[in-house]
Amino acid sequence: MVGASSGLGRCIAVGLARRGDEVAVMARRYDMLSRAAEEAGPGTLAVACDVTDEASCRRAVEEAAAGLGGIDALVYTAGIGPLKRLVDTDAETWRRVLDTNVVGAASVTKAALAHLDASGGVAAYLSSWSASITPPWPGLGAYAVSKAALDELVEAWRAEHPQVGFTRVVVGNCAGGQGDSVPQFSAEWDGDLVAELFPIWSARNYYTGSLVDVEDLVQVVHQVLHAGATATIPSVAVVPRQVG
Repeated sequence: MVGASSGLGRCIAVGLARRGDEVAVMARRYDMLSRAAEEAGPGTLAVACDVTDEASCRRAVEEAAAGLGGIDALVYTAGIGPLKRLVDTDAETWRRVLDTNVVGAASVTKAALAHLDASGGVAAYLSSWSASITPPWPGLGAYAVSKAALDELVEAWRAEHPQVGFTRVVVGNCAGGQGDSVPQFSAEWDGDLVAELFPIWSARNYYTGSLVDVEDLVQVVHQVLHAGATATIPSVAVVPRQVG
């Protein structure tokens, strides 16, 4: 489980462990990662991993495989989404977003591929409805572009390695848990820009106030990972119900 130190990744990791899966939680922030492993329960491994560093990805995957006795599933939840209008998005911001949301996913998958091949395993990646269901949200253009690229990355991996079950998990606005499990996605957003953009999001019906319960997301990911030896789920969407 990559990106498991906080937010939805942490919720999914803990939820899978509590459903009986053996889990290695991976992220940069080892202190938060250790707390996640403790909450998930005995047998959960905490493995430091910087997804923007290819060597770190290789080391982390091998450490996880050694500790778990192999790898039969990969879940990639790491992602950042700075709030900036495209005209204000500089090259460095583009690189940070793409390095984490796309290149990191490619690096971790590459590192884990031999293990997934051996086990006939599954790899699932959290995408966003802003890349495939709604138009891109103003202010989140770089994020939407990166998730669209991630979607194509999943398709490309599937085309080259059909023996592995590659799944795109499209997620809409989702509630997280408490403490470290609170989503960090918007933690660094500029409040004034949010105030400018929120009415646009609401007017276009991108944000209606409804949220997916994170336990529903965990259940879907669990089903994806346990679809069966002869089945695969290429894509699944978990989005809020439209109410009112």
